[in-house]
Amino acid sequence: MSVTTTPHLNFRGDARAALEFYHSVFGGQLVVVTNADAHAAETPDEAGQVKFGQVIGANGFQVMAYDVPASVGYDQGDTAFFVSVRGETADEIAELWGRLAEGSTIIEDLGPSAFSPAYGMLADRFGVVWVLDVAVAWDAA
Repeated sequence: MSVTTTPHLNFRGDARAALEFYHSVFGGQLVVVTNADAHAAETPDEAGQVKFGQVIGANGFQVMAYDVPASVGYDQGDTAFFVSVRGETADEIAELWGRLAEGSTIIEDLGPSAFSPAYGMLADRFGVVWVLDVAVAWDAA
């Protein structure tokens, strides 16, 4: 059996812009299905909003997103979740950081930490908090 965990981000009208931005950062395949495409628009102004969207990168990156309909309650909260991106090298993480940081609020600058040669945290222009770091083996001894 194989299982994949993919963050599914909820927005209120910004899902397409967020997915396009993540695609520009991580590359790969972008899929956007609108409410109109799915014949699922509750109101005319929601026709162009995202019913299903995803970015799947060749490097293993995956994220899904949609626009929460106006008829459904939505509160993103302050720190309801973080999206964690772990890479193999500091150079790989620095390159992603540089692109993801555009228009973002830096929470913790990218740099060495006690547990990783490169670690940083930022809130992107859509309010999603990202943690980027280099994965290292954990020695519990």
